[in-house]
Amino acid sequence: MTTPDPGFTHEQVRVDGVELHVAVAGPPDGEPVVLCHGFPELWYSWRHQLAALAGAGYRAFALDQRGYGGSSAPTEVADYGSDRLTADLCGLLDHYGHERAHVVGHDWGAIVAWEMGRLHPDRISSLYAMSVPYSQPPAPPIRIFESIFGDRFFYILYFQPVGPAEAELEADPRGFLRTMLCAAGGEGMAAVGGLGGGGAGGGGGAPASGTRFTDVLGPAPDELPGWLDEHDLDVFADGFARNGFFGPVSYYRNLDANWERVRDIPPSVYAFPTGFLTGSLDPVRAMMPGAAGKMAALLPDFRGTTVVEGAGHWVQQERPSEVNGALLSFLAEVDRP
Repeated sequence: MTTPDPGFTHEQVRVDGVELHVAVAGPPDGEPVVLCHGFPELWYSWRHQLAALAGAGYRAFALDQRGYGGSSAPTEVADYGSDRLTADLCGLLDHYGHERAHVVGHDWGAIVAWEMGRLHPDRISSLYAMSVPYSQPPAPPIRIFESIFGDRFFYILYFQPVGPAEAELEADPRGFLRTMLCAAGGEGMAAVGGLGGGGAGGGGGAPASGTRFTDVLGPAPDELPGWLDEHDLDVFADGFARNGFFGPVSYYRNLDANWERVRDIPPSVYAFPTGFLTGSLDPVRAMMPGAAGKMAALLPDFRGTTVVEGAGHWVQQERPSEVNGALLSFLAEVDRP
């Protein structure tokens, strides 16, 4: 999938047994920056950052991660584990001839960035995460969620069995995307106090049995927020029409396997500069309180947290100028001799 974006090129890159669709911007000799999107998004989530990074002289790469958009969609759940997702990034760097890069991630892309830092720290110049902070759970995450939520609905637990989530979301991809993007944005979060009025868990106390993900999101507003238009929705919907939701949802099905893979790797492995940015109304912020302080205490070269007031989960799309400013300031600082 491509769109006619001035200044961007769209390339198909073969790495790690899959083909990745990559949007590329900026001078060929610029410092490389890899942008990793989250769920349910595409490379297009970084459209504003691609332009800003290119203008500042960086060589920016925004990929459709495996399972998304124009990239390959393997058919096994284990194909979406952190070993494979980080191998994709290593293969991308190898393809373009870069030993290391600045890695920027949002939502699931932030998790991929953190896992890249654990598994391949030698390939990272710096790491800048948005929405999802560094964490080191004391037990397998699914076990923790089962203990917390019990018989109440929680979307990550709903995503675990293969089949139900795919059937629900693929019945009306564009409708789901419209609802999801609006619900977790700053306007939606301010209006209802959380996804579906249920806070960070998105369930509002709804029972796990018989509840679907879209049941807890609430209806989409009649008018889209100012940061999202019908063309944007078309781009996202076209991407999910190609590959469906098995791959994107299977990222969540690997949480425990990912935890086992890195459970004994200490935070000292993050010897490179790290930074964090979030929206003040991001539901993940409510799920993971005190994250900034924990990162400051654990990460060897943590450069601080930026909170964008009034922004929700899709912070780099909702507030591009503020995000671009924070990101470019971080990169300028870590690039300074």
